[in-house]
Amino acid sequence: MQENVITGKKNGMAVMLLIIGLYILAVLALIYTAGDGSGALAVVCVVVMCLVWIPLLGLRVLKPQEALVLTLFGNYVGTLKGPGFYCVNPFCTSVNPAAATRLGQSGDVDDSGKTLLGLAQASKKAAPVSPKISLKIMTLNNCRQKINDCLGNPVEIGIAVMWRVTDTAKAVFNVDNYKEYLSLQCDTAVRNIVRIYPYDVSPNVDTTGDGQADDGSLRGSSAVVADRIRAEIQDRVENAGLEILEARITYLAYAPEIAAVMLQRQQASAIIDARKMIVDGAVGMVEMALARLSENKVVELDDERRAAMVSNLLVVLCGNRDAQPVVNSGSLY
Repeated sequence: MQENVITGKKNGMAVMLLIIGLYILAVLALIYTAGDGSGALAVVCVVVMCLVWIPLLGLRVLKPQEALVLTLFGNYVGTLKGPGFYCVNPFCTSVNPAAATRLGQSGDVDDSGKTLLGLAQASKKAAPVSPKISLKIMTLNNCRQKINDCLGNPVEIGIAVMWRVTDTAKAVFNVDNYKEYLSLQCDTAVRNIVRIYPYDVSPNVDTTGDGQADDGSLRGSSAVVADRIRAEIQDRVENAGLEILEARITYLAYAPEIAAVMLQRQQASAIIDARKMIVDGAVGMVEMALARLSENKVVELDDERRAAMVSNLLVVLCGNRDAQPVVNSGSLY
């Protein structure tokens, strides 16, 4: 199905004025024939008054970034695009199977339940569903999903997808409901991509498919992951006439059932790294102290005293609490 843009139909104002003029003329002629007694002219006037309003059904008004898909007795006629006042075949029908679908996204939010200044509204009629198709850039904030990463850890992830309709014929006729179709394909694409990556950098994990381990992860390579999700969604919705402009990760965390354990794991890893740094620094400081003492000949220490001094210095430098020294007032030996 290829899109056929209808052009040269922006004559709605002229048609409307012509019909109004004919209707007024028919009314005046009918009034004139009432006193004249011309039965044939009166019949013509009545027929005109009964049928002249039919072309009004073909008037269509479009705002910027709107489109209207038209069918005539089940056959696709074309698509109206661009702002203007159009006049088309009055028997054409506007088609948009996704008009009533509400995904909670920008430009597609049902606000019939909202109130103003905290005052409860009285009975409010539901807004009529418009068959027009929006060509604006829409933002779909998909629901959070719980997915297992490549290591089997459950993570929760949410994405925001910026998209728009580029081919109205494909969007209307190739799929049943292009909005629901997009939402479902977003869920599938996210699952397929997230399963390739670990949450955090892990050894011996290949995320690029080249057979070599790399440092890709959901947390550290969010831009790369989002770009792969966008490409995956675009491949799936190409036949629906949709264009995916951008995809971004809006939420990423471990699932609640393992979040506490993973936090302890991260804390343990941080403590180990900190201890390694402390020990490396303490050993260097002890070596420097012993070298300076020997170089300046401050004190001569045998192996036993040297080992005791090293032990005391390491305890002081590596301890979590402030040292409480014991002063020896007697002889060193």
